[in-house]
Amino acid sequence: MGQIEDLRLFVQVVASGSISKAAGELGIAKSAVSRRLSLLEDRYGTRLVDRSPGHWDLTEPGRELFQRASRVVSDVDDIEDDFLSSGTAPSGPLSISIPRDFGHGFLNVALIDFQARHPDIQLTVDFDDRLVDLARENYDFAIRITETRPEDAIALKLGTVEHCLFASPDYLRQHPAPQSIEDLQQHRLLHFGWARRTVWEFQTQKGKRQQLEFQPALNSNSGAFLLDATIQGHGISRLPDFIVTGALTAGQLVPLLPDIAVPAWGIYLLHAREHRLNRRMRLFAEKIRAACLSGLGNEPQVPAPD
Repeated sequence: MGQIEDLRLFVQVVASGSISKAAGELGIAKSAVSRRLSLLEDRYGTRLVDRSPGHWDLTEPGRELFQRASRVVSDVDDIEDDFLSSGTAPSGPLSISIPRDFGHGFLNVALIDFQARHPDIQLTVDFDDRLVDLARENYDFAIRITETRPEDAIALKLGTVEHCLFASPDYLRQHPAPQSIEDLQQHRLLHFGWARRTVWEFQTQKGKRQQLEFQPALNSNSGAFLLDATIQGHGISRLPDFIVTGALTAGQLVPLLPDIAVPAWGIYLLHAREHRLNRRMRLFAEKIRAACLSGLGNEPQVPAPD
């Protein structure tokens, strides 16, 4: 346990940003923290922190150790929490990465309710569409919406997202509604992404796959922005069901090509393969899975082994 405590001290030093602050938070002398940090550097044979008067910064090995040590310390704390505190309220940090539009548009209520039910869990929610590295970054979970099941992490499928083509009534008054996939080439197409040329995939009623390659009239990484642009009559977009419900109810959007399907995408809750589910993570997984099943009307999925 001595090595674990040394790693815990190192994590505290990095999180605090200085040896003196870490010493105060740990309740020990600054000289003791400095000495244990030096011993840790001697053990690993490398400089972990560049420190001099007025300067303090992690070295590259220090950053690597911080990432890995944070996970080790967290795992030890999780063991303590699971086995010594089974009768008490769950507590501790929980960091989640969630796609921006899906999180804000669909999960806000569930996330806030989870925090209200478990106030001792320090929940950190990062609304970001980038692909986080669960093995190296300090995230317990990532929620991702993809066409194929991710293979670089343990994945629990929470449900599916249906996509459809939409235009506004104003746009359709000025442009004849497309009657086929080929007709889409004559329209302004709004695309989620950055590609100068991209491909949309469709499936006919007979199960035939068909692709449409085109140059988008408008690109964006924000589904909410594309929704607004579509409502305002700037073109045809391919949007997910969770983002269009209100606009459809209000008559602001018209579905197009109802006989042509867009392949459904899966919603996955991911965690690193080497990270066992702790009590906090299990509670979160149950909450988000229930929210997705009730809100999207999906059939229950069998959890992947962790």
